Amino acid sequence: MAVKNMVQAINEALTQEMKRDERILVFGEDVGTNGGVFRVTDGMRAELGEDRVFDTPLAESGIMGMAMGMAMGGFRPVPEIQFSGFTMEAIDGLLGQLSRHRYRMAGREGVPVTVRSTFGGGVGTPELHSDNLEGLFAQSPGLRIVIPSGPYDAKGLLTASIRNNDPVYFLEHLKLYRSITEEVPEESYEIPLDKAHVIQEGSDITIVTYGAMVHESKKAIEKLQKDGISVELIDLRTVAPFDIDTILDSVKKTGRVVVVQEAQRLTGIGNHIMAEIAEGAMYDLEAAVGRVAAPDSHFPFGQAESIWLPNASIIEEQVRKTLAE
Repeated sequence: MAVKNMVQAINEALTQEMKRDERILVFGEDVGTNGGVFRVTDGMRAELGEDRVFDTPLAESGIMGMAMGMAMGGFRPVPEIQFSGFTMEAIDGLLGQLSRHRYRMAGREGVPVTVRSTFGGGVGTPELHSDNLEGLFAQSPGLRIVIPSGPYDAKGLLTASIRNNDPVYFLEHLKLYRSITEEVPEESYEIPLDKAHVIQEGSDITIVTYGAMVHESKKAIEKLQKDGISVELIDLRTVAPFDIDTILDSVKKTGRVVVVQEAQRLTGIGNHIMAEIAEGAMYDLEAAVGRVAAPDSHFPFGQAESIWLPNASIIEEQVRKTLAE
């Protein structure tokens, strides 16, 4: 296996899937000639042709509408919305059309569209580029939301998303694009959707998280382990619908849990997870469910990111607080 970053892993997944299935098309702003603003689709237009990897106008609503029409016509589109904040311009196509189609068709027909977009802080982007909007979109039934935490997961989850027959909103954290490298198989493979990954087992407390916060949680766990604290770490992978069974099994074993997200306290999916834990494992809890999240304010400009974003120190502090209750 070769060592790859997330950009390389996603490029490989897209290329392999397009070679496997001629119905797959990749399109969006700058994805063709330039290879994408982050060069995720670099080289794909030259290898697969301008009819299958092509640029669109700067019109997110048009991109989403075209994806919907193509899917209904027998294609399997993989459109790119450069930044998740720009999906607000296409919210009717995503939440009003794509996510509702199977319901409208009484289960007979889905729309196999995988919408790729970027999100997340730590890289100093302008306004609307880093917003964590997964909690907003997770409130729409019929839409899967997938967030990989590293290159290995990115390739396997994207492959599974493209092969899925219903719409997927595939979110790629900007900070993870080139900061994390892992061994990634050369061959194509799938990681099952809707199933969380227990990264490490523990007995004292559970951390439930996703995306970049997986790595901040790992840093916190390294310090906690020095004091003999055993932490079970769960990476959701799919955040909607999330794998509540794996979470409840872990909480019933450890008796304590901290839910970690990069999004603000009032957004994200942490509140939903906490409610499910309260309903499904209330009598197994030995302490109140802990929470780590960003403040309830707009995502700050780049200069203030470092004091706004959750980090390993905050996670460690919350774990120790929950253990002390």
